This record gives sequence, C-alpha cells and structure tokens, in this order.
Amino acid sequence: MDATSADKADIRAAALARRDALGADHHARAAQVLADHADAIGLKPGDVISGFWPIRSEIDSRPLMEALAAHGATIALPAVIDRQTIVFRRYDPDVPLIAGSFGTMAPGPDAETLDPDLMLVPLSAFDDAGNRIGYGAGHYDRAIARLHARGRSPRLVGLAFECQRVDRVPAEPHDVPLHTVLTENGLQALPAQR
Repeated sequence: MDATSADKADIRAAALARRDALGADHHARAAQVLADHADAIGLKPGDVISGFWPIRSEIDSRPLMEALAAHGATIALPAVIDRQTIVFRRYDPDVPLIAGSFGTMAPGPDAETLDPDLMLVPLSAFDDAGNRIGYGAGHYDRAIARLHARGRSPRLVGLAFECQRVDRVPAEPHDVPLHTVLTENGLQALPAQR
C-alpha cells in the first residue's frame, strides 16, 4: 500500500468510527434535514438523480430521494454488476429491491439503466475542497469516469454527517471533486467547484 492509500485508509477508519458513534436520534434528525433541502439541490423536472440505499451507519438518503421524486425527479439506485462496475437502475418503490454486493440493495436487472444528471454520493470522509474518500473499491470513481467518457457531467452532491468532514483528503489524479455536500447542517457549496 502506497503512502496516499495508507493516509486515506487511516482517514477513512477515523471518520467511519465517528459516524458509527452517532446515535439513532441524530440519524433521524439528519435524514429529515436532507429531505428538507430537496428544493435547494436545484433539480429540473425529469432529471435523473442517482441516490443510494444506506448501508451500515450511512446517512439515510431515502427521505431525500422521496422528496426529490415528489418534485419530479426520476430516481435511480446503483447496482454492482461485476464487483468492479456499478450501473444506475431506475428505482420504482412498488418493485422490491434485491440484495447486492457489500450489503447494498438495488433494483433488479430488469430495471432500466439510466445515466444520472445529478449523483447523491455516499462517502467515508470529505474536505472543504470537495475531495472525498469512498470505501476503497473505486466504484464511484469508475462510474463517473465512464459518464465523462460518454460526454456526461453529472453534478456530484456528497451526503454525509458533519463528523465526516476532515481537514484534508489526499487527492489523486483520478479523483473528481464534489460540487456540494449536504449534511445535517444543510447544503454547502464547496469552494473548489470544478
């Protein structure tokens, strides 16, 4: 493991430990704050928004996804298709999700695959420059790179708790910074928007 990877692993472990220590009341309040900021995200009717079904102690994005759908967005969820690749499949709340890799839940293979206009991005840690650390598998980095290769530039909104903010995330050339982050303190534009 190189020095940058080791630094990221240490930052990830510390941020996830802080997140894991948050209580159920904090989680519930944070999920409501996210939903209350659906208007501030700036979607256009018909926009495809990729969300995510929360795993472990992640911030609960489901109320926000419901609010965005009520505002006219089409919601998609990531599905891991070969342990290396995620695709975004249309989410229909009337169709049961299937268990996926890493404890995730996703629409099944019969669901339509969509390219998101805006991505709600899960993360382990983030900094004020918009750099993020995921879980180490690189799924989102590869998905964003594939979208860019097809001429798509989705807006990236990180969803996290404030305790996951760190002073500095070591950025690598393949890392794409977040445009904004939404925490229990609200929606915050990041100064390093690109």
